[in-house]
Amino acid sequence: MMTELTEPLPLWAAVPATFLLVVGGLLTVLGSLGLLRLPDFYARMHPPTMGTTLGAGCVLIASMIVSSAILHRPVIHELLITLFIVMTAPVTAMLLIRAAIYRARARNTRKPTR
Repeated sequence: MMTELTEPLPLWAAVPATFLLVVGGLLTVLGSLGLLRLPDFYARMHPPTMGTTLGAGCVLIASMIVSSAILHRPVIHELLITLFIVMTAPVTAMLLIRAAIYRARARNTRKPTR
């Protein structure tokens, strides 16, 4: 039988972690709504990229706070996850936009067929 030590999460960790989780969730939902509501592909690229990057950052900071409070030592390995998200999300969006621009140019330069 496995026993676990169950300590309540300190208030100094619970309050900011809860706030960051709520803000991260709202940012992600706002990014998703922007994806649904905006008219074309180019406009749709910005909200999800910003929403997921900022939302994931808030969730990762909340995870750092809670993990540090539970383990009674600084836990910062989530910084690597944050670094990878911050580096890859804008690059991916930029590559998708460049592919869309290339595709639009290729579509406009074709000769009409009869």
